[in-house]
Amino acid sequence: MFDAALRPLIDPTLNRLGRGLARAGFSANGVTLAGLALGLAAAGFIAVGLTNLGLALMLASRLADGLDGAIARATKGTDFGGYLDITCDFLFYGAIPLGFVVLDPAANGLAGAFLLTSFYFNGASFLGYAILAEKHGMQTAKRGAKSLYFTGGILEGAETIGFFALICLWPVLFAPASYVFGALCFVTAISRILLARQVFGPNTRNEESI
Repeated sequence: MFDAALRPLIDPTLNRLGRGLARAGFSANGVTLAGLALGLAAAGFIAVGLTNLGLALMLASRLADGLDGAIARATKGTDFGGYLDITCDFLFYGAIPLGFVVLDPAANGLAGAFLLTSFYFNGASFLGYAILAEKHGMQTAKRGAKSLYFTGGILEGAETIGFFALICLWPVLFAPASYVFGALCFVTAISRILLARQVFGPNTRNEESI
C-alpha cells in the first residue's frame, strides 16, 4: 500500500549508493545473494531466540534488496537478475515466519502455517498477474523500475517488513499478528484476482501503461 509513495523518497539515495557500488565492482546478483544470506541468517537467529539480532540482519537484508536493483540500473540489468531477485525475496519472506515456528512450535505452529498459506496464495496471485501483464504489454513505474509488473495491494513490501519488525521486537505477538496479517494477505490476493478479471476478462480493457 505504501510502496509507491515511498519509492520517490528512497530511490534517489539508493541510486547514488548503487552507482558507487557498481563503480567499486559489486554486481547486482552478488548483492542479491548477499541479501538472501543475511535474511536466512536472520531467520536462524530468530529460531534460537535472538530476535533483536535477527531484526538487525533482516533490515540489512532488505537494504541489500534495494541496492541490488540500484546497481542493476547503474549497469546493465538482466532478466535473470530480476528472476533471481524475486525468487530470493520469496524465500526470505517464507524463512522469517519459519524461524518463529521453530522458536516455539506449540505456540506459533498453526499461526505460522496460516501465514505461510496466505503468502503462498498472495504470491501466486502476484506472479500470475505479472505473467498476464507481460503478455498484454503492460508497464508501470509506480514502484520503481522492475523486471516484473508489480501490482499494488493492501499489503506490499513495506507493510511486510513492518510486520516482521513488530514480531521481532515482541515475539509473543507472533500468533495474533500472523492471523491478522495473513487475513489481510488473503484480502490482497482476492482483490488482485478481481482486478485481473476486470483487466483480462472478457469485454474488458487493459490498464493504462504508466
